[in-house]
Amino acid sequence: MALALRYALRALPSPLTFARQSRGLATIHPQTSLFAPIDTFSERHIGPDDDEASLMLSKLGYKSIDAFIAATVPPKIRIPANSLDSASIPSLSETELYARARELGTQNKPFKSYIGMGYHTAVVPPVILRNVMENPAWYTPYTPYQPEIAQGRLESLVNYQTMVTSLTSMDIANASLLDEATAAAEGMVMAFVSANQKKRTFLVDSGVLPQTISVLRLRAKGFGINLVVQDAFTALEEERFREDLCGVLVQYPDINGSIKDYCSLADSVHATGGLVVVATDLLALALLKPPGEWGADIVLGNSARFGVPAGYGGPHAAFFAVTDKLKRKMPGRLIGRSRDTTGQPAYRLALQTREQHIRREKATSNICTAQALLANMAAMYAIYHGAAGIRRIAVKVHGYTQAFKSAIESFGYRVENTSFFDTLTIDTSLAGPDTVYNVALSANINLRKIDEKRVGVTFDESVNPNDLVNLVNVFASSAGSAFKVVLADMKQPLQSAIPPPLRRTSDFLPYPVFNKHHSETEMLRYINHLASKDISLVHSMIPLGSCTMKLNSTSSMIPLTWPEFSNVHPFAPRDQVTGYDTIIKELEQDLCKITGFYAATLQPNSGAAGEYAGLCVIRAYHESRGEGHRNICLIPLSAHGTNPASAVMAGLKVVSVKVLADGNLDLDDLKAKAELHKDNLAAFMITYPSTFGVFEPGVQDACKIIHDNGGQVYLDGANLNAQIGLTNPATCGGDVCHLNLHKTFAIPHGGGGPGVGPICVAEHLAPFLPSHHVRPAESPLAIDATAAAPFGSASVALISWAYIKMLGGNGLRDSSKIALLNANYMASRLSGHYSVRYTNENKRVAHELLIDLGEFAKSGLKVMDFAKRLQDYGFHPPTCSWPTSTCMLIEPTESETLEELDRFCDAMIQIRKEAEDVVTGKQPRDNNLLTNAPHTMTVIASDDWNRPYSRETAAYPLPWLKEKKFWPTVSRIDDAYGDLNLVCECPSVEELASA
Repeated sequence: MALALRYALRALPSPLTFARQSRGLATIHPQTSLFAPIDTFSERHIGPDDDEASLMLSKLGYKSIDAFIAATVPPKIRIPANSLDSASIPSLSETELYARARELGTQNKPFKSYIGMGYHTAVVPPVILRNVMENPAWYTPYTPYQPEIAQGRLESLVNYQTMVTSLTSMDIANASLLDEATAAAEGMVMAFVSANQKKRTFLVDSGVLPQTISVLRLRAKGFGINLVVQDAFTALEEERFREDLCGVLVQYPDINGSIKDYCSLADSVHATGGLVVVATDLLALALLKPPGEWGADIVLGNSARFGVPAGYGGPHAAFFAVTDKLKRKMPGRLIGRSRDTTGQPAYRLALQTREQHIRREKATSNICTAQALLANMAAMYAIYHGAAGIRRIAVKVHGYTQAFKSAIESFGYRVENTSFFDTLTIDTSLAGPDTVYNVALSANINLRKIDEKRVGVTFDESVNPNDLVNLVNVFASSAGSAFKVVLADMKQPLQSAIPPPLRRTSDFLPYPVFNKHHSETEMLRYINHLASKDISLVHSMIPLGSCTMKLNSTSSMIPLTWPEFSNVHPFAPRDQVTGYDTIIKELEQDLCKITGFYAATLQPNSGAAGEYAGLCVIRAYHESRGEGHRNICLIPLSAHGTNPASAVMAGLKVVSVKVLADGNLDLDDLKAKAELHKDNLAAFMITYPSTFGVFEPGVQDACKIIHDNGGQVYLDGANLNAQIGLTNPATCGGDVCHLNLHKTFAIPHGGGGPGVGPICVAEHLAPFLPSHHVRPAESPLAIDATAAAPFGSASVALISWAYIKMLGGNGLRDSSKIALLNANYMASRLSGHYSVRYTNENKRVAHELLIDLGEFAKSGLKVMDFAKRLQDYGFHPPTCSWPTSTCMLIEPTESETLEELDRFCDAMIQIRKEAEDVVTGKQPRDNNLLTNAPHTMTVIASDDWNRPYSRETAAYPLPWLKEKKFWPTVSRIDDAYGDLNLVCECPSVEELASA
């Protein structure tokens, strides 16, 4: 009774709640001049206007934003206001940004590319370009950890998995990885782990792509794997390799275009107990015998030629498929079919306990993201074309390659590979050194230069008859022929150049979804039908702590799909990509200004990849000083699971550091362990502000302890949105940090990727930043590549470049200030109803707040019950059960208005009242609004209603929901059933018929 009375008093209307009749532009200020631009970005990006900010400050007890910041951010880590302002990063209006982007875009020369090497000029169907890639309903959702409000993209990712397994003839595929090279590295480590980490030799055939080999070298070093690169058939004849072999990687077709029969090789590898890993091409598999039919254990590659732009290297979705026996060791996300509480089929992330980062220092992979948006585009491409359409495209590409071969052989050229799908290696000796290559350049054509006497030519779907004729004439004129070829001179091939034993005879994509949406009308409706099932930023705020789900502005996104940026090959000659180079250089410089560091690289294509890259840089630094034995990495227990996983991948041993009851790092424990391991201390990883949502006052002291004991400090930049213009990682004491461009700098999360994780480093670490075979680093100390492309997912870096340029230094600083204000306002509103777990000495949180729901466990309510009930209010739940199991981590970002903040707080307060009914016994523990949530339209409309509350209370607990209601399409999903009955592909015709 006392508890009920106490809560009744707490649940009175909050004095912090207020409403306004109208609101102005977010941060509008008087124009300094009639000629000053009025389409400034900050007033559109920052949610609260000046009046709302003032009201929030007054409710928190402050007269100014500066006074509030002084109470929130520790004074000793503050940086001067002019460290980041309009002088250091001037702001551009939206119109000025477009003009600047256009100017730089024209500096990228629009050459026709035949370079190949795993990258192609894809043809993106306009219905997919406009309605998926350019559609915020598809690019703004988060990873589908809340499946009841993510059924659309979950279904699409199952389509992707099914597409991959069908084309490769493998048993199961994941929902994508970061790129082909890093997928190959995951395959190598899987082979190593499958051999119980006892056999250490991994053989890479010499026909594998060079960017893949570079990434493998770095990854192998961390795990102590002996990487051998040579002809696989020859190497397997040597007993010294066979007795220690854990696996073999082959390219099918290989880099030079040859199609080899690896069946006997697979038998030989399996006889040693090793795994066969195959890098391949999905379009080629429409015509080639799939690897699953000749003994592959792991099949991977780049799915981008299925309707995803080249984008100067990405982002692209790598596919990864395995045999059934390896499914529980497979890295990355896996979508499976389960059922909800009503028995209806529903999709969810399957086997989540298999995800490597959950295993912390026991992990062998740090993958915690995917390339969901790009995987969805590839799946939609396969759906739009179907099996017949994909085969037709493959036949066209192969036919163009054959016609070209026939034409140039008539001029005396010799093609070295007799079997091929789309790639030829051509001996151009008759024309003289580099002649063909240079003549092609003069015709605005890029070939792959192998050496002075040989070039490579790769065809793709974008090549049209005129392109083909122009290419042939380059070779004709280089050979001294005065004859100008026209299309009528081209011969149509009579038979395939694929060896008969390696031609595909099996069907693919027989599932209904790939055979019914071939008109644009049907495709459009299917895309939008799926989108209607998912909550995204088009519906409401997504307050996921540590995820920074801020506005992904249209103005930042628009240049992304301009052809002068989207159609650029990542290995194009440097003088053709001046525009891209300028953007990349400016972005790296701006990131250094923001972080206080000396140098940066954009190569890592996820946050976790940035962690790994940063730690590899630290290891290389120690090795350069003769201290390669330093291998201890100290990591707080509160760290994200990717931190220890990344450390293991970099070859470090993890030692955990305690956290105090108030959420702060235990400096005494840190000091004791740093001193204990001082002779071997390599690094310390820390997130700032902490994962508990506070600025720890002792961060500089912690970093000094590490430096005093010979280590380097890795500062995880996941929470950088709280720092910009107020402090920075360098001032806090870091030596290296990674940034999440998909968080702080507004690249969309895409429903689970893409992401970009650049690293910034202090001057002494700059020589060790990763190199790439296409863009070799100037420093001989540079580590090997961490991604397939020189600048990783370069095209989406445009978004962060635009975001920073439009906000400018002042706008960036204001964004962080408002992010802190919004979080503290929400903490204040919710603190009378929930326990806000951690605050600083001034009762302030950082940019996010942690509320503890542990008190409700004794009444049978769990964190997930509150989360599912929030879905009934039209909100995506906050981060659940992390960094502590009984908590929700809430991050509003600067983009949300006061009205939206209050709407979320009102929902949480109402749910608290509903929970109180369970606490006091007014509602049963096992049949109440929370445990039955979410409530679908089907459930509400059912004739069978036996619940102790009304349908209206279930569906419309607050008045505004009657005007603005999002309906989850499935009820709560049974996770255990899905894992016990693992189904990860589309339903068949028979299953649909019996449904």
